[in-house]
Amino acid sequence: MARLAEEVGFASIWLGDHLLYDGPDGPRGPWECWTLLSALAAVTDRVLLGPLVSPTGFRGPAMLAKMAGTVDEISDGRLVLGLGSGWNQREFEAFDVPFDKRVSRFEEAFAIISGLIRHGSVDFSGEYSSAPNTQLVPPTRPDLPIMIGSTGPRTLAICAREMNWWNEWWSRFDNSPEGLEPLLERLDAALRSAGRHPHDVIRSVALFVQVEGGSGRQMGAVTDTPPITGTAAQIADRLLAFSSQIDHVQLVVDPITLESIERLAPVVERVNRG
Repeated sequence: MARLAEEVGFASIWLGDHLLYDGPDGPRGPWECWTLLSALAAVTDRVLLGPLVSPTGFRGPAMLAKMAGTVDEISDGRLVLGLGSGWNQREFEAFDVPFDKRVSRFEEAFAIISGLIRHGSVDFSGEYSSAPNTQLVPPTRPDLPIMIGSTGPRTLAICAREMNWWNEWWSRFDNSPEGLEPLLERLDAALRSAGRHPHDVIRSVALFVQVEGGSGRQMGAVTDTPPITGTAAQIADRLLAFSSQIDHVQLVVDPITLESIERLAPVVERVNRG
């Protein structure tokens, strides 16, 4: 699927970093995100790769920085490091990851991860995480892009100085440009407060798209937001409606199959033409 997506013109491939859900038909979950990202890095040549997004609590922050640098090396500099605090309590508890104080824990983890990536070393001791006299050897490239998947004011304030990308999920803005506008205003305010221009950050959103064969997707929180559907031209036009707000879109596709990727090829072509 990754090779076909690259072949038909997609610019990027993203993996959700989740461990376990309880569904109506029993437990479900994907393969481990970073292991699979390393495999995709080895079999693709052009597309950007990244987690959408990695909860910092799932792994030690210094180890996560080390993993990111490794995948970036395998991909020859194609990684975008997506980070967030996570939300699915079920998987946190099942895999013995603390769920309380998530933003406070994220703040310490982000200081370690961004410090290691930008400077190659940190000496950090916090309430939840520590990295005493820690170095990344070999170092990552210091300009490895960090993407933040959040519109929480506190999280944006924590990350505004170091983030290179921003992302939001379709269900939080009703899959529509109108619903997205207040979230972008919040992002812009955080960046300005940090002394940065809003256009310093690449803005991305994950949009829910359904093609032939789709039957609905279970994606955590219950939502009645409809997917983007229609002909290739109609889907492309819906995506292009975000072009004045957004630099990059990820497609959350129903169903996720080779056939869906083939059906989306003319959509990609039309969007790339603008």
